[in-house]
Amino acid sequence: MKLGISTSCFYPLLTEKALAEVCAHGVPYTEIFFNATCELAPSFVAQLSSICGTSGTKVLSVHPTMSLAESFMLFSAYDRRLQEGLDSFRRYGEIAAEFGAKYVILHGGKPNQVLNDQEYCERFWQIAEAVEESGAMLLQENVRNFRAGSLALQKYMVEQLGDRVGFCLDVKQSVRNGYSPFDMVAAVGRNIRHLHFSDHDAEKDCLLPTKGKFDFLRLTKELRDIGYTGAAMIEVYQDAYRTYEDIFDAYQALDSLLKKPVENNC
Repeated sequence: MKLGISTSCFYPLLTEKALAEVCAHGVPYTEIFFNATCELAPSFVAQLSSICGTSGTKVLSVHPTMSLAESFMLFSAYDRRLQEGLDSFRRYGEIAAEFGAKYVILHGGKPNQVLNDQEYCERFWQIAEAVEESGAMLLQENVRNFRAGSLALQKYMVEQLGDRVGFCLDVKQSVRNGYSPFDMVAAVGRNIRHLHFSDHDAEKDCLLPTKGKFDFLRLTKELRDIGYTGAAMIEVYQDAYRTYEDIFDAYQALDSLLKKPVENNC
C-alpha cells in the first residue's frame, strides 16, 4: 500500500512549508490540504509543484480549504452559493490534475434538514461532475457531525450512485462517529478509494500511527481482500505529537509494519 503524510498534520504551518517538510524527509506520497483561497492561485500551485519536483514526492489527493463552509455553500437551498461552490471545486479538480492527483476530498453537508437523502446524493453528484471535468474523482469523507459520517447514509449513497461514489475512510472520524473502521469496510468497502490513518486508545481518539491500539494490519488486509488499491495518508492533529520528527518516526514505523505481510508472503 502506498503510504504518505498529509500536509494537514503540520497545521497551522503554512501550506508550502508543510509540504517542504514532507518532501525534505523523503516521503514519497502526500495529500495537500489547502488552507486559504489565495493558495488556489496558479502561481502558488506552481510553487507547490516545484517543491514536489525537487524531491519526487507525488501528490495523490487534495483537500479543499472550504471544508467548514461546504454545507453552507454546496448543500443549501440557495442556488447562487451552489454555483460559486461548484466553481471552487472545479478549480480543485484542475489543481488535482496539475499534480497528477486522483482525488478531491469532500466533508459535505451537515444534517440541516434542507435536503433529503436523495437530494443529498444528487447534490454530491453535481459536485463530482464539476471535479471530474479535469479528470479527478470526488471522495466523500466520513466526518463526524456531517451527514456522511453516518453509515446509513453511506450505504444509501452507494445504493443510489453505485461506483460513481467513492469514500475516504478516516480512522479517527470513524471512532468519533461511534463505529469502527471495520464497520465502514463492511458497509461500503468496495467504494473506499482513499484512507486517512491515525491511531487511538481508550483515552485519546487521535494519536500517531503505532502509538495506540488500532490494528492497521487487519484493516489493510480486509481492504486488500476486496480489491483496495489506493493509498493511505497519515492525518493527525497538532495535539497528537510534540515535534515534527515524531510524525516522521511514526511514518517509518507504520511503513515497516505494513510491509511485514508482504515480506512474509514472499
